[in-house]
Amino acid sequence: MAQAATIIIGGGIAGLWLCDALRRRGDPVVLLERSGLGDGQTIRSQGIIHGGVKYALAGALSESAANIGEMPARWMASLEGTAEPDLRTARLRTRYCHLWQTEGLRPGLGMLGARLALQVTPEVLAAAERPPVLRECPGAVMRLAEPVVDVASVLGVLAARNAGHLFLADSIDFAPDAGGRVSAVQIRAGTKEPHRIVASQVVIAAGQGAAALRSQLGLNPALMQRRPLHMVMVRGALPELNGHCVDGGSTRATITTVVDAAGRMIWLVGGLIAEQGVGMTPAALLGHARQELEAIVPGLSLRGTEWAAWRVDRAERSMPGGRRPDDVQLVVEGNVITAWPTKLALAPRLADRLLEAIAFTPGDQPEVPSEWPRPAVALPPWETEAEWTSVP
Repeated sequence: MAQAATIIIGGGIAGLWLCDALRRRGDPVVLLERSGLGDGQTIRSQGIIHGGVKYALAGALSESAANIGEMPARWMASLEGTAEPDLRTARLRTRYCHLWQTEGLRPGLGMLGARLALQVTPEVLAAAERPPVLRECPGAVMRLAEPVVDVASVLGVLAARNAGHLFLADSIDFAPDAGGRVSAVQIRAGTKEPHRIVASQVVIAAGQGAAALRSQLGLNPALMQRRPLHMVMVRGALPELNGHCVDGGSTRATITTVVDAAGRMIWLVGGLIAEQGVGMTPAALLGHARQELEAIVPGLSLRGTEWAAWRVDRAERSMPGGRRPDDVQLVVEGNVITAWPTKLALAPRLADRLLEAIAFTPGDQPEVPSEWPRPAVALPPWETEAEWTSVP
């Protein structure tokens, strides 16, 4: 009889982290991806490993802040090679983010919750300790032990570690047994003959694709919600900046810095700017974002920069009122588990929960034809965007 395996559908951070954990445990595991690894939500992440501070700005230790608090230390252990998965060859952009306030706030307003029992607590910087780009900020500037990773390189390391378990699948067909469980999946890729894999467990970690897969399985697709963002990129002679500008209890903007293949500095801009931008045209959003950046970073020159915008939906388990889930989410239905990490930073926590839910099934790795195509890491949006708007 063919060896059964845990079949993970979705090659983003959640699927890859789980695949690595199952492989290390000794489980037969296969990961299926229809395009590029991380394509969709993961590769468009800003790369911040949040520690809960931004979720505590309202003045109380929220459940979100408590659940995510241990993640920076967890990720750093992997990035330093002292814990699995060993991510030492992934690129760490910076070990720290900064948190700064806008003009007119009372000292400490919006920071109280960030100091309450968090494992990542803000460190107030003296004027001389501030990064040059924030020297002229009128409010407090703090440093946070929230690392920022190069997401594509993390995906690349996990892909290399698990190369024998990753396969492209243009389409997937499910074979239910008499009890309604999934007994096998049949995959197709290009002109290859369809291939059948026996399933002990199916984990749907496909982000936005989870709804269609659930429908295909006869499961309720409305169990998933989408929260849209309209993100901004700025390219040019920019200083390096990674962190959050806070205004009272909200994150006015979150900015991270990347360097593209041509060596150009690029700011990725999210936070309230990206949430408000959902209802704006790209042109309106870029104009709004420029005004905001000039307001929250005093003395910043944006002359000669280029701008672009892109939309992305955050796929999550459906919550009352559409609110963001406070933690990772997984739903077990027979031998099908649908999983959402909620945030990039929570991928290790989700893998822990899934390992508890998936029975250990030692055995040989299922055979897939050696010539079967394998997925590569998807390109990030700043490498694929064709329409950039110049600012004189």
